[in-house]
Amino acid sequence: MKKTPTVERLLKNMGNMHELGRQRAFELGNPFYAQFEEYGKYWCKELPTGEKYLVEIEIISDANGIPKEIKDTVIKKLN
Repeated sequence: MKKTPTVERLLKNMGNMHELGRQRAFELGNPFYAQFEEYGKYWCKELPTGEKYLVEIEIISDANGIPKEIKDTVIKKLN
C-alpha cells in the first residue's frame, strides 16, 4: 500500500497529533483536554475561546466501558 504525502508528513512528526485533536475538538465546539508533565496529575482544559484551565477530570463510561462523558473540576485559570 502506497502512503500519501499527507500521511507520510504526519508519521514523520508524531508530536503534532495533539494539535489535530485540538483542532477537531474546537471544530465540534468542544473543549480540548491534554495532560502535560508539568501539571502532574491534573489536566489542561482549553476552550475554543482560548481560555485555559487546570482541571481534575472524571471520565464516565457506559456498561461496556466506552467513555460517554467527562466531568471536570476547575483547579485554577491558567491565563
